Formats: sequence, structure tokens, C-alpha cells
Amino acid sequence: MNRGSHLPAPLAWIDAITERLGKALAWLVMAMMLIQFLVVVLRYVFNFNSIPVQESVMYMHAVVFMLAASFTLKHDGHVRVDIFYRNFSPRKQAWIDLLGTLLLLIPFMSFVILTSLGYVGKSWSILEGSPDTGGIPAVFLLKTLIPLFAGLMIVQGIAEIIRKALVIAGRIPPQPEHDHTEERV
Repeated sequence: MNRGSHLPAPLAWIDAITERLGKALAWLVMAMMLIQFLVVVLRYVFNFNSIPVQESVMYMHAVVFMLAASFTLKHDGHVRVDIFYRNFSPRKQAWIDLLGTLLLLIPFMSFVILTSLGYVGKSWSILEGSPDTGGIPAVFLLKTLIPLFAGLMIVQGIAEIIRKALVIAGRIPPQPEHDHTEERV
């Protein structure tokens, strides 16, 4: 069942953006793996070391983890202690998710944005670069991921609040117990 088929337009729009971002970032993981393999081959086979290539892996890693967090939230993939949660009805689960998002996620992500703006702004003001000679001169871009991450989490959090409210009201069915993106063990 397509989750977006019964959703209000703004909610479907946010979900679509988050979904596209998550799928694009999956390709970045492939690039990151190939470049890391290249780093190992260059170092151990050809005795060649490249700081920018090594740092590019770190940058891609940061981009993937910071920007894919909202995708993970959309697919209910974040770690939770669900000793009791899994036995609750879908409506009660929706209440817990709604309150958790309202009382924990939104305030914490707002705090992250507010406390990181000065840090990121200072980095931009000096166009902070790598501390390593020859490294990537764009640490300021890397630090920009912090408020961007929190902003994306807030936007997807708002979508989740709306979705859970619609589930509680009985206007949409709860999300399936097993998401199609969940890894099978």
C-alpha cells in the first residue's frame, strides 16, 4: 500500500521530498565505499596517500548520516526501546509517537539549531578549511550540516505529528508493522 495515497497534499509532499533525499543518499553510500576502497588500494598497493581523498570519505559519511536521519524517521527506523510499545494498539503507538515527537524531537532539534548557528556562522565567516595541509578547504560546509540535519528532522517530525494525529482520528490507517525498507535478518 502506498503510504502517500491517503495523505493530505502537504504531508505527501514532505514524504516525497524525504523519500527522494534518502534514495539519493543511498547512492552516495556506494560512492563513499568505492572511494574508501580506492584510499586503501592507493595506500597499501601504491604507497600513495591523499588527504583530500581521505577527507572526502569523511565528508560523504557526514552527509549521509546527517541528511538521511529524516528518511530514517519517516520509515520508523530509529532505535527505540520497545519492550511495551510493540504490544500496544496502533492507536496507542500513534499517541506515543505523537507525544514523543512533540515533546522530545521538536524541542531538541530546535535546541540543536539554536546552539549551532553561532558555531556554523563563525566557521562561515572565516571560511574554515581543513586543519591538515592539502585537505579540503570546506569545513564550513561540513558544519552547515548540523542545522540542516535538525531542520530536516523538524520538517519530517511535523509530517509525523500530522500523520499520527490522522491515525488517532481514524482518518488514515496506521503504517504497516514492517516497512518495505526494513532490512531482513
